[in-house]
Order: sequence, then structure tokens, then C-alpha cells
Amino acid sequence: MLRWPAEDIWEAVAPGLPGFTVEVLPEIDSTSSELMRRIRAGQPEPTMLVAERQTAGRGRMGRPWQGEVGSSLAVSLALALAPTDWSGLSLAVGTAVAGALHPALRLKWPNDLWFEDRKLGGILIETVAVANQRHAIIGIGLNIAPRSADGLSTPPAALAELRPDWDAGQALGAMAAPLVRAVQRFEAEGFAPFRAAFEALDLLRGRALRLSDGTEGVGDGVDPDGALRVQAADGLRRISSAEVSVRPVKD
Repeated sequence: MLRWPAEDIWEAVAPGLPGFTVEVLPEIDSTSSELMRRIRAGQPEPTMLVAERQTAGRGRMGRPWQGEVGSSLAVSLALALAPTDWSGLSLAVGTAVAGALHPALRLKWPNDLWFEDRKLGGILIETVAVANQRHAIIGIGLNIAPRSADGLSTPPAALAELRPDWDAGQALGAMAAPLVRAVQRFEAEGFAPFRAAFEALDLLRGRALRLSDGTEGVGDGVDPDGALRVQAADGLRRISSAEVSVRPVKD
């Protein structure tokens, strides 16, 4: 049976985030969808919601992401934020999560965690405004145990390859407080203090890339606002829309 360190997380986070709560549900359609429903229903408290099983999770561009008990981690964090500029939030979150989990992890712009050129997890950030206050809902999905590669062009990675002694609860315990601190720092200082850390983990820098719009080029890091830089045949291109998919070209 999984042990979820909810009390430990609350003790680490609550002193710096008044009203913070941690909740674990046995099953939900989507942790992010549930937090959005709560905020719209007048429950704006900062909340970290975990699901042991997620039946209708979603990733970027509406892709489905399912989670089974013990084999994955599905968690969402909701809190009111008022940064000067929202650009680069997913990159800041990625640096915090990767740094907390294992030094071998890399970040694929704009919101994926990879290990050895295989996706291990993803980050989806949504916002909702209620009563003149904007809330961020930061959803994170991680493969804890190996999963089937059916229907995927590349077999997925799993945290068990790097942390064979960790379960989903231990992974959550390692990343929860660093995640909250990173989001709070982003609100105060923007992406700038995270840029060097991101570039040290940047999977795409210096690699041949192919974009979903047909563009090919070489990754050249990110701008101060977190936009991806690609050196293409016609010059430098800046990619800021998460709707553009970017893949490294296989050697």
C-alpha cells in the first residue's frame, strides 16, 4: 500500500503559504480539472491534489494521460499568482521537479521531463481567473514504473530506472516543497533566476530539431523570457507558442 507523505509536505510548505492543504484521492478524472472546478465554485485555497488513479488526465494540446495506482504520479498544484510576466513558468517548474528527482533528468522545451531521449513526465499549466484574481493550476504527471510503448514512437522512461527504491509517494515527497518554492520565486522574480538552471538541463540545446510546422534547425537555448531559440536556415527563430511541437532529430 502506498504511503503518501501529505503531513510532511504540509509541514514543509504551509509556513510559507498560508491556507495550504494537501489532499490525496483514490480516483479522479483529472486532478487539474478538479482544482479548476473548485476554484470556480469559490474554493480558492492553495491546494496540492494527488490522485492514486487518474481516469481522464490530459497533457499538452489535449493529449490524454492516464495514471494507474502505483505506476504513475498524478499531482496538481493550484494557487493564486500575480507575476509580472507569466512567460517561462513551465520551465521554472521543470527545473524544480527535475532537480528534486534526479540529476540525470533533462528538460525538453516547453514542459517535458526526459531521460536518455525518452519522456518520463510532463507538466501542464493552466490558469483561471475568478473575482479579479488569476490562479495557476500546475499539473504534473510522472511515470514511476515502466509502461507500455503501444502507440508511441519512442518507449517512455520511468523513474524506477533512476530511483528503483522510490514509489510515487517518495517522488511526491521529494518534489513538493521545491515545486512550491520555485513557483513563489517565479511570482516574485520571473524566469530570470531559473534560466541558467534550465539551460544546464536543456535537452534540445545544440541538437538538430524538427518543428511541427516543418522547420528544421539547431537548438540554441532559450531567451530571457523562456522562448525557444532555433537556428534555422533562414536565421534565428524564436518559438514562444506551446502549440508548436519540437522534436530532436534522431541520429
